[in-house]
Amino acid sequence: MEAIQIRSFHKNDFDSIQHLNKEEGWDGLVQRGEETLCSLLNSEPALVAVSEDGEVIGYLRGLTDGALTLYVCELLVKEGERSQGIAKRLISTAHECYPDTRVEMLANQQSESYYSNHGYRAFYGFRKSSEEM
Repeated sequence: MEAIQIRSFHKNDFDSIQHLNKEEGWDGLVQRGEETLCSLLNSEPALVAVSEDGEVIGYLRGLTDGALTLYVCELLVKEGERSQGIAKRLISTAHECYPDTRVEMLANQQSESYYSNHGYRAFYGFRKSSEEM
């Protein structure tokens, strides 16, 4: 397996992240590009996984209060790079920055089994889009 570097998000990573979002069908993030970039620039932690050849192959965007909760808003690894522990490394790196926090994640039905298999418990929540408000 090639060496994967986990590092902080930089603005010049944005096009690669939007490409990953598009491939995954996360059209809302793609269509709202300016807001998506703003969210990455203002999130902590915001991390990318980079292959040996410099390709961004995954990312994590989180929010935290630094004391109780680290909330993972987006976590995505390029389809051909999955099952290599990259998502786990992104989560671990984010948590190392805030080791006393619990980790909560957004998930969809496709990712539910991944999180369950890695020891995460489901919790209940609600959502309204900005348009619905």
